[in-house]
Amino acid sequence: MRKFFIYIFLLLSTTAITAQINELGVFLGGSNYIGDIGPTNYISPNKVAFGFLYKWNKSTRHSYRLSYTYSKIESADSDSNVPSRYLRDKNFQNSIHDFTLGLEFNFFEFNLHDSEKAFTPYVSTGVSYFVYNEIFYLTNTEEIDYRSSQIAIPMIVGLKTRLYRNFVLGAEVGIRYTFTDNLDGSNPKNNNLAPLRFGNLNSKDWYVFSGITLTYTFGQNPCFCAN
Repeated sequence: MRKFFIYIFLLLSTTAITAQINELGVFLGGSNYIGDIGPTNYISPNKVAFGFLYKWNKSTRHSYRLSYTYSKIESADSDSNVPSRYLRDKNFQNSIHDFTLGLEFNFFEFNLHDSEKAFTPYVSTGVSYFVYNEIFYLTNTEEIDYRSSQIAIPMIVGLKTRLYRNFVLGAEVGIRYTFTDNLDGSNPKNNNLAPLRFGNLNSKDWYVFSGITLTYTFGQNPCFCAN
């Protein structure tokens, strides 16, 4: 799957450099997780997240984007205001390597070659592929079972503006809905560990990246017109 994302990145880069304007930059912010351990806040970053971002601006209203983001995620029942979680007193830490491919839509026209300032809210979605540790608990001790990977659905909202010349500054929150319930060790896939499962086994885990993006624009000045 990682080879697939690398292939798509190279394909888009080769095509875009000769045809449209590109953006290449960095993401810096924080992460948090939503699941069976710890607080139930949706946006509450507690670990550093960083990564790289590439966009191919197909028009002034939409672009294709490819990103890689890395972060650790952690949470503790001792920080929860839910009495049953607080008394249980479990905690965990995991690591996430996230590869996301998607489509970004601008609410306003965002022409990077216009002499006037550009500003717009935007949303993005697509598909994410992430690598993480399958973990479990022996009493309150966290153990790693094996390295695993999974698909997630990204839901990203943000604001962006053009800075001096070729730079674009953005701020965004990206929520990933996963198809695993074991980012936190509460529901290990290994059936031999079934007696160690706890929490709501019918819900999936989420992880969230919140932060800023800074991209540099390059490539030919495109003609954003209908074909």
